[in-house]
Amino acid sequence: MSTESLPPPGQHGDAYFKIAAALLLVLMAVLAGGAALSESVTVDEVAHIGAGLSYLQKLDLRMNEEHPPLPKIWAAIPLVLRGTHADYSHISWTFSERNFFGAYLGQWVFGGWVLNRWNDPVSTLAWARFPMLLLTVALGWSIFVIGRRLGGNWGGLLCLAVYVSVPVFLVFGPLVHTDIPVTLFTLLALWTFAETWREPTGKKSVLFGLCLAGALLSKFTSGILFFAFGIFAFTTRWWPVLGQPVTNPEKRIWRRLRWKATLKGIGWASAFVYVFYFIFSIRQTTDILYFVGHGPAFVPVRRLLMPAWLFLRGLFLVLITASRPTFILGHAYPHGVWFYYPIVFALKSPLGFLGLLGLALIISLLRKRIVGVMDTVVPERFRVHWRVLCVSLIVFTVVCMLGRLDISIRHFSVPVALLILMLAPLPEMLRRLQATAQSIARVGMGLAFVLAAACLITAVRTYPFYFPFVNSLSFGRPAYALMHDSNVDWNQSLPEVKRFTQKHGLQKIALDWYGLSDSTENVPGSYVWDCEQPVATDSGQWAVISANLILESRNCAWLLAYPHESLAAGSMMAVHLPETIPAAGTSGGPPLPSDFHQFFGFPFDLRPIFIGMYRNPDSIPDVYAAMAAKFQQQAAAQKNKHAPPAPAH
Repeated sequence: MSTESLPPPGQHGDAYFKIAAALLLVLMAVLAGGAALSESVTVDEVAHIGAGLSYLQKLDLRMNEEHPPLPKIWAAIPLVLRGTHADYSHISWTFSERNFFGAYLGQWVFGGWVLNRWNDPVSTLAWARFPMLLLTVALGWSIFVIGRRLGGNWGGLLCLAVYVSVPVFLVFGPLVHTDIPVTLFTLLALWTFAETWREPTGKKSVLFGLCLAGALLSKFTSGILFFAFGIFAFTTRWWPVLGQPVTNPEKRIWRRLRWKATLKGIGWASAFVYVFYFIFSIRQTTDILYFVGHGPAFVPVRRLLMPAWLFLRGLFLVLITASRPTFILGHAYPHGVWFYYPIVFALKSPLGFLGLLGLALIISLLRKRIVGVMDTVVPERFRVHWRVLCVSLIVFTVVCMLGRLDISIRHFSVPVALLILMLAPLPEMLRRLQATAQSIARVGMGLAFVLAAACLITAVRTYPFYFPFVNSLSFGRPAYALMHDSNVDWNQSLPEVKRFTQKHGLQKIALDWYGLSDSTENVPGSYVWDCEQPVATDSGQWAVISANLILESRNCAWLLAYPHESLAAGSMMAVHLPETIPAAGTSGGPPLPSDFHQFFGFPFDLRPIFIGMYRNPDSIPDVYAAMAAKFQQQAAAQKNKHAPPAPAH
């Protein structure tokens, strides 16, 4: 063979690593996809799937305005191609045209009917989740490619091995939701932003704008990216990046060129977002913008303003609802607390991942002590990118910790992905350490391999119940005693309840689930139950409740005094009620009304209202009027509470 026909150095090795990466992604697709196929529809998916279908079929964004449309549209593509049916003469759709609150009520009924009444629920849910699984795999491949650039082949493979085993991605990756799409586009936006700062060209500005638009169209919290961009740029003033000029005139020119390219990218992103909203709202009524003008001459003006109105109103709705009660380590708080995400991340990550983060930190410090400086092994070509990722990790983590919406590890998915990429330089650090501390390097390499393997073993052993996963740092305490919401149960375990009833030959079973949709359709013989208010006829029967209802969303720890068994690895619990249920407030009995906990933290129980609308859609206008009146009464009471006292006469 001539030398001309030989492959370039490292080509065969690169191919082997790509094959290994592909196998890891296949493993993830099997684990995440298999788990998703065995689960029922989760809480928010009911609204998201129906809304996404309507976006494509009607070019109308009236439903689920509080979340950008891209992930929902992506999920709806196979549904439209398969001819999934929706009845647009149904009251849940027609009433949703009125205003945001009307659409908020209608979307749950509309989505529920799309899934359960107008189409086959199993195949419809599976096909909606399939595109999301593809996005999850794409995120994994992106992490592998970025990891390779930062830390070589071994660095990329290490990052990917951790990614495919972390429950937050295995759980939420296939779901029709916003968290994994925004993580993918956030990483791409950060990388292309760094490319723009390294070499500010028009082509890179466009690519940066496209990725940024993807993030903005996935989730409104992607706005945190602008803080990351600004803080990174600020750091270059006192901590120069590679290739940055030293003298002031050159520095100003250098920075001006990069800011200009960045602003061009943001301009492109704004244009992409506008066009996207314009296309998918082209048939939506512009009546909401009547304040602009009523006559025919104002119709084009209202149409042109509609995309900006929809985007900004959705963003506003997120901002005013960005505070919810939280529950962590057995304690309830009226809003988010700063230590929520560090604790949830520590409990819901494989110990191998935590060990690798610790090992990377230790090796970095050892190299500093041995070499004498805190140098980096990241190639010069990608040191700007490394800085951008490090700064962004700090920014996203701080914003998450300071935020008041602490309900799920899924809201921490961007920092988790960035933390995974922090492992990329570890193999190269260990390789270089061999020259000065061979024994330490060998121990570190062996430990890194063991920890990475432990991550994969944990993922396989946990299958298919990733939702309630907590590691051994929980010291045996169940997940429901440590956290709440989709960290434990998100209505996904109803097939397990069905299997339980079949196993025990039950003709009927009381069901208290965690969701707003009518989940009794998924479990034949089940009926709606409230574990805080059992009745005499429940005595001696089996009841199944969501684990979230034991301590947090309801106060039902009294059930633990009776024979019970865990379902779906702790997401739900089946309890055999006593032959005589003790009176409320007595030993072994349900709580008194004064000790009730409100479902989802609302001042009234939402679930009966939403189930009633689903079963009788014609009641939507009455529910709308009643809830509007209730909110007005609460607002008036709050206003009177804070009003100054009347002057004495």
